[in-house]
Formats: sequence, C-alpha cells, structure tokens
Amino acid sequence: MSERHAVLTVWESGFDWSPAADLTYADTHVDGAPEVTYSARTWESPVVELPFAATELIPSWNARTPRGTWLHVEGRVADDSGWTPWFTFARWADDDPAGESPITRTTVRGQHLEAGQVSTDTWLSAPGRGFDRWQLRLTALAGRAAEAAEVRLVAGAAQRMCIAADEPTSEPGVGRGHEVPVPPRSQRLHVDTFPDWDRGGQSWCSPTSTTMLLEHWGAAPTAEEVSWVGHDTDPEVVHGVRRVFDRAYGGAGNWAFNAAYAGARGLRAYVTRLRDLTEAEAFVAAGVPLVVSVTFREDELDGAGYATNGHLLTIVGFTADGDVVSNDPNSGRIASNHEVRRVYRRDQFERVWLGDNGGLAYVVHPPEVVLPPAPSEANWA
Repeated sequence: MSERHAVLTVWESGFDWSPAADLTYADTHVDGAPEVTYSARTWESPVVELPFAATELIPSWNARTPRGTWLHVEGRVADDSGWTPWFTFARWADDDPAGESPITRTTVRGQHLEAGQVSTDTWLSAPGRGFDRWQLRLTALAGRAAEAAEVRLVAGAAQRMCIAADEPTSEPGVGRGHEVPVPPRSQRLHVDTFPDWDRGGQSWCSPTSTTMLLEHWGAAPTAEEVSWVGHDTDPEVVHGVRRVFDRAYGGAGNWAFNAAYAGARGLRAYVTRLRDLTEAEAFVAAGVPLVVSVTFREDELDGAGYATNGHLLTIVGFTADGDVVSNDPNSGRIASNHEVRRVYRRDQFERVWLGDNGGLAYVVHPPEVVLPPAPSEANWA
C-alpha cells in the first residue's frame, strides 16, 4: 500500500537563545588539537506534532559562523513511549580547520537507539517504529572575543513514504516546455583530483549539483575565494567539496551540509521530500531548479550510461511531453560539461527518484524569489 506523507517545518525568526554551560572541546579529527573553552547558547524549536507516524527526519539550517564559532545541531523524536534522548546531527561551521573554523565539519557515527538511529544526516526510525513529535536544538559556540554565529533558517523535513513499484507515475503538468538555464558542470572533470576527499570527482555529484545552482543564482564563490584550488577546471566545484565534506561520513554527499553551504552564501536552502514530478514541475514553472537524489540500475534510466546506489543530479526543466531535463554531473561518465544535459523518460525518472530516495530534493533560491504555493500537507515553504 502506497503512502506519501511529507511535511516541512521552517523557522526564520524568533530565535530566542538561552545561555548554556561553557563547553571545552578539542577537535578529534585534528592530531594534537588543543582543548578550547567555548561560551554557549542554545535554541530549541517548538515541538512539532505530526498528523501521521513519520519514519525519517532531516534537518536543515542556514547560518554564518564567524571565525572561532561553530554550531552543534541536535534532534529528538517521540512516540507513545516518550522522547528519545537528544542525538547529534552535526558539528558544523561554514569553514574548516584549514581556514578559520575551530572544528572539523562532521556528523557523528554510532548513534543507535531502541527507537532508531542517526544515519549520517537523517534520523531513521527502527522497523515497526515511527514518531509523531519532534524537536531540533542548536547550540552556538564561540571562542574568546569571537562574534556570535548568525542563524537565519532552521528546518526539519519529516516523512513517511512507501510507494508501490507498480503504482502509476504522474501525468505531465505545469512544467511542460519550461527549462531553467542552469550552467552545466561535470563531476567527471575532477576524477582523481584531491583524492583525500572521497576519490575526487568519482563521488562529487552533490557539491557539483549544488555548485550549478549557486552559479545559476549568482552566488558562486569568486575567483579570489577559489584561488587556493590552483589550476583545475571548474575550481568552484572543488571549493564546494571542501565546504560540504563530512569527515565521519567520508564524503561530500551530506544533504544538510550541501543546503547549509548554499545558505552560508546568502541563499535560502533546505532539504525536503517531494511526492512526485508534478510537485517538481511547480518549481521549474516558477523558475526554480532542484537538486534531487536517485538510485538505479543502468537499465532503469535510459540515456544515463551508468548505475548508482545513490546519486545527486538536477531537475532543470521538462520537455513538451513532460520528460525530465537534467543537468546530470555524471552523464555517461564523460568528463565534459557539454555532455551534462540529459533528457530522461518521465516514468523511469519518477520511479528511480521516489523509490529508494523518497523524492528527496534540495530547494535553493534567493530569499526574494517566490516559491510556488505549497500543497495542504506542506512539504515546502
């Protein structure tokens, strides 16, 4: 039986911080890092009550962390048996220890509870369990004389989606014939570069896709910002990898970190779940491209030229017949920006996007760009 429940809750004001006990912390990812005492303040979201039993929770945040500051992002969920303890989603800063941050940007492994577990950037309920209430908590930490971190947005996407393999796919709608002119970027141009970051471009689909949206919205890093990269094609992509790389996960595909990177560059960005391509069409018709996650065998998506256990690409348009136009950073495994644009069959694309990936999407746009009206069970805002 199919279920398509997804609700996004967003806070963009009312961040009333409370003082917290000082924290002494040494970066566990840097050999010989000294212990530093940070002043702390916390913000807890209101309790969010759901009209369904959700099985996943994904946080998002948009913030700037001046030199010497960082954020600790936590969550908790509840069902009839009560609340879980607070668990950690991230230790995050918009730079890294090689730059100005006092901490390594990372998630935390090994958080397994009876009610479920944290899988990198997502709370996953245990089989047969769910939750009908949840909260997020942010702790802002600052070293001596550091400016306070600035938080502009906090969001949580709760979902319960189970879609039958034989369920009919959606019919073309308002997106037909619309295409957003998003600059194409290929992750394949970076294969075997910067191998310490998860084998270089082999696995850089998420920051490559995020970079495409940053360039489209005029928020890409400047030549001065990327000068550290050296001689490399599309150094903006490499810069993005550095800003989203998750040391505990060992990759650049952390969904929340990619949204946070876009948010730190002045855009409004979060992770959510869409229910079908009809909802994606509403964004494209409004001029807002998306980054989405797909999983497929090579014979499940004609024209891709590869198989994947998890890949991020963009939806930039729809043909007149309703097929998906994508800037796919791994298109055909060809190292060329000119090969990035692909047209994928609507029915095939919807299945590989909704199946194991539950319609996951990054929504990234300037604050002044108005999104399409959200559905009654709102999964965007």
